[in-house]
Amino acid sequence: MPHSDNQPIVPGIFLDAAGQATVDPGLADLLFDLAIQLEEPTNLPVDVEHVLAAIILAARKGELDSTTPLTSDAALVEVLVGHVKSIFTDYDGRVGRDD
Repeated sequence: MPHSDNQPIVPGIFLDAAGQATVDPGLADLLFDLAIQLEEPTNLPVDVEHVLAAIILAARKGELDSTTPLTSDAALVEVLVGHVKSIFTDYDGRVGRDD
């Protein structure tokens, strides 16, 4: 699927005009690993959708660069912790339209 009309968030994650995220399949394991890593520092039941939402929030605040690939390192986890907590505080953990 071409991403030319979509806004790049980080390499492999794009938003379309309707706000729907597209994630390249190669990032699935990384997002899952980040969800596991984020559960302890947040003390919350973090899943892949929460991680994706936190990445989008961090990118919108300029905390992530749209050209820098994601890694599951401690620095990224630290950036995402506050965003994951805000998702649960502000949105009761709901991140999708189906929630």
